[in-house]
Amino acid sequence: MNINIVDLGIMDYGETLIIQERLRKLRIENKIEDTLLIVEHLPVLTLGCRGKKSNILVTDEFLKQKGINVINLNRGGDVTYHGPGQIVGYPIINLKNYNRDVRNFVWKLKEIFIRMLREQYKINVSGLDGEYTGVWFGNDKIVAIGIAISRMVSMHGFAFNVNTNLEDFRWINPCGFTDKGVTSLEKLLGHSMNMDEVKQLTINYFIELFEANQISLSLEELNNILEENNHG
Repeated sequence: MNINIVDLGIMDYGETLIIQERLRKLRIENKIEDTLLIVEHLPVLTLGCRGKKSNILVTDEFLKQKGINVINLNRGGDVTYHGPGQIVGYPIINLKNYNRDVRNFVWKLKEIFIRMLREQYKINVSGLDGEYTGVWFGNDKIVAIGIAISRMVSMHGFAFNVNTNLEDFRWINPCGFTDKGVTSLEKLLGHSMNMDEVKQLTINYFIELFEANQISLSLEELNNILEENNHG
């Protein structure tokens, strides 16, 4: 099976959300193949369908001054922060190709980072289920995961803290937890990371775990696909 890989660079969250929704519609209609979007976002807070506004610890005025939007989503999980230095991945995947097994799909997403962090950086992390979904170093989350499935096609995905400014997480109770923290690859290794290198590793492990052939698409090629199907 093929997976289209598209690096969106740094892109506003709202713009990326529109692309996700259009791609998922096309995937449901079987007009495109499975696709993974890789992106960094400008600072933003997103709130899952079971999220509580009370887990945002700063005022609306503070967020307005900072230019930070709060976006309500149909994914699982509570409140999450996205910002520069964080590798965000949005797999638009038809789970019919993976035995319709949502739990196994989520585990594959976690396994990408469990393997990569152990094999490449000698960092021993774990992936927990239930309300603790994500990848953890001790009591600190390094990868947040939240997905939504419609007609067996996924959207939303993972957020991997690489060089992320962890101070910004003080604006929220990350994922709704008051007794757990967050960490980053930069913090664990003691130095900033080359984002392009870590991004490529993430893609490599994704392709390996999903046993797929990588088809690299530019943003221009993706836009052409969306335009061709705009009136379909």
